[in-house]
Parts: sequence; structure tokens; C-alpha cells
Amino acid sequence: MALGICRFGTPHTCMQKGDAHMTVRIIGIDLAVTASHRAIVLDLASNSFVSKVINFHASPAEMDGVLQAARTNAPAEVRLVAVLEATAMSWFPVSCYLLNQGVEVYRVTGQQTADQRRVYQRHAKSDRIDARVLARLYVTLPERLHRLHLPSAAQLELQRACRERLRLTAQIAAIKNRLLATDRLAWLGLRDILPPYEAAARWIRNHWYNPWRVLETDATAIAQAWRAQHSTQDMAPSWLHDLRRKAEQVVALYDDPQRLDYERLQASVVREQARLEELEAQQRHLRLKVIRPLYRQLHPQRHLETLRGVGPDSAAIYVAFIGDVRRFPSLRQFRGWSGLIPFSDQSGTAQAKGLHITQSGPDPIKTTAFLDANIARLYDPQIAAVYHDQMVNKGKHHLQAICACATHLLDRVYVILCQNRPYELRDVDGTPIDARQARQICKLRYQVPEEIRRRNNYRVRTARAERRVEQRYQQRERKQRSKG
Repeated sequence: MALGICRFGTPHTCMQKGDAHMTVRIIGIDLAVTASHRAIVLDLASNSFVSKVINFHASPAEMDGVLQAARTNAPAEVRLVAVLEATAMSWFPVSCYLLNQGVEVYRVTGQQTADQRRVYQRHAKSDRIDARVLARLYVTLPERLHRLHLPSAAQLELQRACRERLRLTAQIAAIKNRLLATDRLAWLGLRDILPPYEAAARWIRNHWYNPWRVLETDATAIAQAWRAQHSTQDMAPSWLHDLRRKAEQVVALYDDPQRLDYERLQASVVREQARLEELEAQQRHLRLKVIRPLYRQLHPQRHLETLRGVGPDSAAIYVAFIGDVRRFPSLRQFRGWSGLIPFSDQSGTAQAKGLHITQSGPDPIKTTAFLDANIARLYDPQIAAVYHDQMVNKGKHHLQAICACATHLLDRVYVILCQNRPYELRDVDGTPIDARQARQICKLRYQVPEEIRRRNNYRVRTARAERRVEQRYQQRERKQRSKG
């Protein structure tokens, strides 16, 4: 797919056409979560504040007072601009009111405010200073400000549902890790017998977690209990012999059945599995009954799913957090928003390489793009070529290479949303190919040899860098001794 860049009008211009002589008043608003908000008004023409710091809450009457202060001694056609920080969800009711009153609203990050405050007032921080800094941002950094995109109710609900699903995923992973740790303690690990989260492993934890009890009970009785609960006709499950053999190893190791209180240990594991099943049920309900319908309502064409590595859940996250892609007038601005681009450090003819990514964008976008890119590199030749180049030619380790692939994947997400058309698989020379051909190209042309993976391993790279530092240190010592 050739990347075409859609072009839209610039979201921010300090003075629009015909506005060269229009009076512009900028309202800097420092939002609070529980306390009152602070606002101050800056006149653009005189570059001076024309109001005192105003305390207000998110009520129409008090916000009317802020707008009245901004219009004081100003012409009737005064243009009002508000700059506020993304503080929790306090920005939403204030922004809704201001937009309804015809005010241009710009939302900035806390990092932008902090950076500007260090210049404005290095050794002090207060709500009053932050309000002044926010108003000044419109004057000092106009190209870094973007008009507020107010998400629809459906988009806000999709964002909340996606964040909730990610929280559930993290809780499920934590419980699974605890179960694995307990298995290693009580059974020296069950995963070498059977998959640790399938029905058989869960049944063993619930009913046969004591290895002494397993050995004391006839294998036929255990098999009958399994068949009765799972309505199967199998005479004996395939894992039963391995389970008894593992129980013998545990008994031989611990020797004393009182070494671990297996009854209490099993009760703890049963509680963990009950929580796990409840969370998994909540996650399934959320995905199928909430996220999928909202996603298909907002993106009925489902073109994002034509990207290799992007499924309905990933596409829902992109749609939820990107929203109206037209708020990014260029691919460069979209990349900067995503946060999956490296820091820049350039001076004269020198430029630092290998810097970490900025991480400025929403965490769900970065996480999802990273996971999707790890799949896309196996099925999309263009992304596979990026991964191969990073690993083979640039000496990056796996995680760095995947981050580079994630940036290219997000480029394609941007273009698909801009042009509202499906993704087309192409070879690196632009030749259209089908899915089978793409997979073959990735396997044959862009397979990374195992020795290169070992060479680029993080630990190996760190050891190599430490050796270089040591060598430079020894060279300096030799030079100093020779001079002496």
C-alpha cells in the first residue's frame, strides 16, 4: 500500500484570514479536580493580562463570569481562545461549555505546561502561575497547539470500555502469574504436564492439588471423577499418568506432608481460580456486548481489520483514541501524537542515534501498536522488511525493531482512516500480492538468522557497550602513562 498523506486545513493559526485586526483574548485555565479552577485573560495585541486571576467552578453561572471578564473593554467581535490542561476529566465539562459559547479551545499536556513554566518561572509553581503559562502557550508555541477534538458520547464510552478491558487483562495476567508461581511451589510446575489454564489444569487445582492424596487414590477413581464432571467417554485422560509421576517427585522431595499445608494451599488456589473465571467472564462480556457494537457503530466499514495483525479489539482501540483523524493535518503530527518516535538530539553535523521513544501518546495506542506490529511483521512484507533492516543492518534488538515496525503500522492506520479504504498487501517494490504470497516472502526473504538474534540480544549489547567503555578508559590510562 503506497502511503498517501491526506491534507487538511491547519488546526491552529494565530490570526486567520481577515482577522489581522481582530481583537483576540486568550483565556488560560488551570483546571483542578476538587478545588476551584483558575483562569486569567491575556490580550494578544498588547501581550498583557487584562484581568486578575479568576476562581470558578464548572457551573454555567461562574463560567459566564469568566467570559464576561474576557470581553471587558473589548469590541463586540472579539475572538476568544481558551487554553487548558488535560487534568483528569475536569476538562470535559469546561470544554463543552466553552465550545457551546463559540470559544476556540486548545487542550495541552501537563508536560507542555511544565516545560513552559520552567522558562516562565523557574523556581516557583502555583495555580496562578500555571494559568498565566497556559495563556502564554498560545503566543509562544502556536505550532504545537491543536484545536480540541471533543469526542462523541459513543467514542467516550468506547474509550472507557477499552481501558476497562485493558485493566481486566492486566488483572487476569497477574492472577495467572500467581497460579504459575504456586504450581512451581506445590507441584514443581504443572505446565510440563498440561497447559496451565485449560480445563484439566483448573480441575486438578480445584480437586486434586494435594500430591499425597493423588498417590493414595486409585487412578481409576480419578479418571471416573474427571469423566463424571466433564461428560467424556475417555477411559483415562492422557495426562493422568504424568500427574501421578509428578506427584511421586513432589512427595520424594518434600517427604513430609506437613511441609506445606496443601489443604489451605488448595483453598487459596481455588479462590484465585474463581476470581480468574469471573474476570474472564467480565472481559468476554465487555468485548462482545460493549466494545464490538460501539466499534462497528463508529467504524462500520471495518477497513482497519484489513491490516495484518489488527483484529477487532485492536481496531476498536485505534478508533476510540484517534477519533477524528482530520485533527492531525499531517502524518508527522500524527506520529508525534502517538509517541512511538525517538527523541531527537542534533547539533551541528552530529546527531545522536538509538535514543528511546518519546512515549507522549496514549498508552493503549502504544501498547496495541507494539503487539500488532509483532504479528504484522510475519505477514506483511513491507513491515517485515523494516524489522529485518533494524535487526540485520542496524544491530537493534527485538524490542527496538518492533517499536520501529509499530511506527510504520500506525502510519498505515492513519492513511486508512484518512482515505477510508481497505489496506492492500504489496511487496516492497509496490507489487500487489495476496496473503499467501506475502507470508512466503516474509518467511523466505526477511527471516532473521538466530545468530543475529543472539548478537543483538540486550544483554550481549550491554556487555559489548561496557567493554567499549572499559577499552576507552584503558586507552586514556595508557596515554597518560606515556606522557608521564
